[in-house]
Amino acid sequence: MVDGNPIECVFQGLFRRGSSHAPSKQPFLLSESSYRVHQETLRPLFSQEQLFALKFWKYRKIEKISTMARSIRRLKQLLGSSGASSLSVLPPRGLGLNLQLKRSVTYMPRPGDGAPRAVTLIPGDGIGPLVTGAVEQVMEAMHAPVYFEKYDIHGDMTNVPQEVMDSIRKNKVCLKGGLATPVGGGVSSLNVQLRKELDLYASLVNCFNLPGLPTRHQNVDIVVIRENTEGEYSGLEHEVVPGVVESLKVITKFCSERIAKYAFEYAYLNNRKKVTAVHKANIMKLADGLFLESCREIATKYPGIKYNEIIVDNCCMQLVSKPEQFDVMVTPNLYGNLVANTAAGIAGGTGVMPGGNVGADHAVFEQGASAGNVGNEKLLAQKKANPVALMLSSAMMLRHLQFPSFADRLETAVKRVILEGKYRAKDLGGDSTTQEITDAIIAVLD
Repeated sequence: MVDGNPIECVFQGLFRRGSSHAPSKQPFLLSESSYRVHQETLRPLFSQEQLFALKFWKYRKIEKISTMARSIRRLKQLLGSSGASSLSVLPPRGLGLNLQLKRSVTYMPRPGDGAPRAVTLIPGDGIGPLVTGAVEQVMEAMHAPVYFEKYDIHGDMTNVPQEVMDSIRKNKVCLKGGLATPVGGGVSSLNVQLRKELDLYASLVNCFNLPGLPTRHQNVDIVVIRENTEGEYSGLEHEVVPGVVESLKVITKFCSERIAKYAFEYAYLNNRKKVTAVHKANIMKLADGLFLESCREIATKYPGIKYNEIIVDNCCMQLVSKPEQFDVMVTPNLYGNLVANTAAGIAGGTGVMPGGNVGADHAVFEQGASAGNVGNEKLLAQKKANPVALMLSSAMMLRHLQFPSFADRLETAVKRVILEGKYRAKDLGGDSTTQEITDAIIAVLD
């Protein structure tokens, strides 16, 4: 059964009003009434399953059935008889279409079959069990079609247990609390291990103003997309001679193009207007120069999206003085960590910013900004951790799992509690416990 909110059609950006050949940013959608009226016209062209996929809410009014039928015939010619859902085809020369029907991760609502989905749950360290427990309560209260496979792992382990990796590979999706990483010597970061093992090449953090939460800057809505697998996080370090350590920063064209393409695809699908590449190519001319070169090449394929570049130190200054100028930001690994945490602090704090790490096959959702995701002993003893960031991250997870109406319900409830201002965690100026905030969110679930 298709979820109840507007659903993105698999045929992205096909036709603009008045022209059957020009590409458009808007998705090609049918209203329920259009679907019923034109069902007989569609039936000879598509199977029943494909007809079901075309039943969507309306973004624009299609006035003439002839235009629609002609468009679908052209799609039929392009796609052949095997269906649109599993193909990525190139349009015939001169047709003027920019088709790419297979997208691994889009964060856009898509039709799902409604079957319950298993999700690997890692409570983690510090306040992790508190906030993941809050998410479990909310999911149960709204009868979300997910169930959790819980694994108890901690940041001081040498490796992620194989059974956890097997669970994530099987379920494709994981929800995770913070994992503490030892500073200096000791074991390597389990967070980095997860990203590399699962090839979670893109970190996405959405930093935005929440109604009712006062901040210095308004109209902030920034998406930071960070390359997650190389750069300074490659882990290639060695001691040349005693007292001299060499650490390698690795930048490859493949990974740079991949993250740039993800950033532009995200901007395209979410109607974003601009992508900004963050770099330090004035100093690291080869490494960051390759990253910029890759971004520029990908930008030429998206003429409808504005592209610009900014040096990372100037970027930080601009973020704290005029953050509303930024839209989507694409960065190498280390810069993205710094920029995301800065943007989160500007927009309301790391305790309310959602995020996720995604790859071609798997996704791990967690608090968007890493600062404070483990908390401290006092916060844990008082049980006053802020669960909002992980709840909004779980809403992203629900959309990823094709349950957009459940995601909307959760987001609406969280934003309503913040707007009312009665229950807030310490980092938002309140004194409520995690359980009090959770109960307030459950109480206002529609």
